[in-house]
Amino acid sequence: MNVLMRRRFIPVMAGEGPPSTPFAGRDKGVDGAPARTMTMMRQCVCLTAFMVFASLALPQPARALTAYVTNERDNTVSVVDLDEMKTVKTIDVGQRPRGITLTADGKSILVCASDDDTIQVIDRATLQITGELPSGADPETFALGQGGDRLFVSNENDQMVTVIDVPSRKVVAKIPTGVEPEGMAVSPDGKTIVNTSETTNMAHFIDYETRKVVATVLVDPRPRIAQFKHDGSELWVSSELGGTVSVIDPVAHVVKNKIHFEVQGLRDKAIQPVGIRFTKDDSLAFVALGPANRVAVIDAKTGTVQKYLLVGQRVWQMAFTPDEKYLLTTNGLSNDISVIDVAALKVVKSIQVGRLPWGVVVSPQ
Repeated sequence: MNVLMRRRFIPVMAGEGPPSTPFAGRDKGVDGAPARTMTMMRQCVCLTAFMVFASLALPQPARALTAYVTNERDNTVSVVDLDEMKTVKTIDVGQRPRGITLTADGKSILVCASDDDTIQVIDRATLQITGELPSGADPETFALGQGGDRLFVSNENDQMVTVIDVPSRKVVAKIPTGVEPEGMAVSPDGKTIVNTSETTNMAHFIDYETRKVVATVLVDPRPRIAQFKHDGSELWVSSELGGTVSVIDPVAHVVKNKIHFEVQGLRDKAIQPVGIRFTKDDSLAFVALGPANRVAVIDAKTGTVQKYLLVGQRVWQMAFTPDEKYLLTTNGLSNDISVIDVAALKVVKSIQVGRLPWGVVVSPQ
């Protein structure tokens, strides 16, 4: 029986004559329906319409954040849902994928397929490879210039930095650099490109306009990653075999400080800095320490190590979520990524990916 009809039902007592209908004596509506019923139906319709309108007016939930992780040994990219905190898809790519980033519009993923001497373009909507960029020999890492039209690629085998015009997918310049170029960075004002050379043990400063090396700075052995502070005041370079991070004045081109690491119970040889990331306000820096299986948390103003966070084995690279709630690390030998709660400075999750994860990037909201 209809709910409204049940509420209006009048039980018949013994000795009483039942009314001809529960709504006997009331006016009739259209097609004989009681007027009260019609009124309540109209109210229900209005309420439903209001609720639909209100739901559209309210802010809608943000799309789930997604991390993309290159797996060097599997020749794949793992797609990680950061709401569910699990790998939801695997994309087959070229051989020995390492560097990974998003295009400026966020629509495509760029992956260095190092042993295939190319950069593959993956459509984020379909997760299908849609093309390639002519990277040069053995692309390791790369960095997008301001506006995202220029991609600067380190080519380890031919001692070059290749400059690619992303929209036309053409090489526009090749810049000679040191032996075994590795890390790439672009200054916040877009005027300076930095490349590190692992064997030459130098950071090379390249003028964006002239595409010429204008300065070189000697750092400790095997420099891997270069990272500018967001305000452009400093460039930090990690030296894997030197076990240090060099803090460089990007104007004077001199090392003004060196950060050293000491983990109780570990030999110095096990502490090998690689990835570097700064919070947006440049208050904290995070440095991945390779086989030390830890990430160092550093006061970025003083260069003082505040804490060491235990993560997976052989931590390589890192990436923040856009809100900086989490920092993700790729752990090469445990085949997982660690999720660090940035506010709490605590590892909260380990997520399995492919074999030998190397690079990671997180999609925008």
